[in-house]
Amino acid sequence: MDFARQTNRMLHEEHLATIALLGRVEQTLGRGRADDPGAPMLAKTFADALERELTRHFAFEENELFPRLTAAGEGDIAGLLLEEHETIRSVAGELLPLLKAAAQGSLAAGDRDALRQGVPEIVERLIAHIQKESMALLPVLDDLLDEDTDRELAFAYASA
Repeated sequence: MDFARQTNRMLHEEHLATIALLGRVEQTLGRGRADDPGAPMLAKTFADALERELTRHFAFEENELFPRLTAAGEGDIAGLLLEEHETIRSVAGELLPLLKAAAQGSLAAGDRDALRQGVPEIVERLIAHIQKESMALLPVLDDLLDEDTDRELAFAYASA
């Protein structure tokens, strides 16, 4: 996708990187390959990325973009994306301790099934969420943001 605004491009590039990571995570951790030699590093990478997504990325959208959408009459999409953020946070809250244990090589045998079941759920939710943002949020921002606001938002996001 080709976006006119820096903010959109930054978010889109981040989405692409997340989707690539989710593919690797699903192939290894979501298929019960926690004993794969690369699984601990992948679990750490995913836990770190998920925490950044839940804090930096979601907070930026919720604090900077969703209010602008709502003010421009696009409150429905902002509300839907916010609901998804809350659901993803809930699922991630259960999964993060398992990912961190897997990253340290200390995942209990009984938790392997929980990790194997939790990974596909979060992957599915994140991909669906990214698709909605790519199709609904980012194109609207191209029209909604002026150059100065875009520059300010892009700088703020890059600095966060």
